[in-house]
Amino acid sequence: MPVAVVFGLSSGQSLPKLHRMSYVLHYAPDNASLVVRLCLHEMQQPFETVLVDRRTRAQDSAAYKVLSPTGLIPCLETPDGPIFETGAILLWLADRHQKMAPAPDHPQRAPFLKWLFFVSNTVHADARMIFYPHYFVGADPAAQDGLRNQVRERLKRHFKLLDALTLDKPDWQAPDSPPSVLSYYIACLSRWLMLYPADGPAWFKLSDYAGLQELHSLMDLRPATEAAIAAEGLGPHPFTRPRHPTPPEGSAV
Repeated sequence: MPVAVVFGLSSGQSLPKLHRMSYVLHYAPDNASLVVRLCLHEMQQPFETVLVDRRTRAQDSAAYKVLSPTGLIPCLETPDGPIFETGAILLWLADRHQKMAPAPDHPQRAPFLKWLFFVSNTVHADARMIFYPHYFVGADPAAQDGLRNQVRERLKRHFKLLDALTLDKPDWQAPDSPPSVLSYYIACLSRWLMLYPADGPAWFKLSDYAGLQELHSLMDLRPATEAAIAAEGLGPHPFTRPRHPTPPEGSAV
């Protein structure tokens, strides 16, 4: 089982001393770190967790930025050093453990990579504009609403592409095989678009995407998902009927 440690350091503090396992996941509940947590469980890899306390902006501390210079969550400490950026972590884990992605010499490797980077660099980047519009257009509510309306239309087009991909059932998405790292990434993004921002319109409907709905229904039942539900209080159907988390390991701020 993962071991939870709170990480909320001021600039003058040192990193927490941990009993070293293979991996240490620096996380915040229902953040992008959830994708990494799910994949570590799916790969049956032991890991510790360190809560990055967003209430105190611990992600901006000098201590955390030693690991993740951008201050973004997640960061995964590995035997090869810390890795940040969700897509990079997922690809590194898949290659290291030869699970949840086509191998480098597999004929499906190139298609897999283009979709993984599409999700990481395009879909996730656009979703951040929905969640944090003030980062992009400042504090003006009208500008924020305009950005969100524009980005929602882009995201609908993105998810139509991902739905068609899933309906085609490539090797890494087939219902009779374990989910890929890409499957978990897409499922988490779908979840967040259904939930956040909490005061926004319910514009993203999984029922509009038949392939993704089928895939997410299967992923709700995975043992890895059950472990993440227990750790982060995600509710019994985190990908098909998501609810806001009540995490025992920290605050979903």
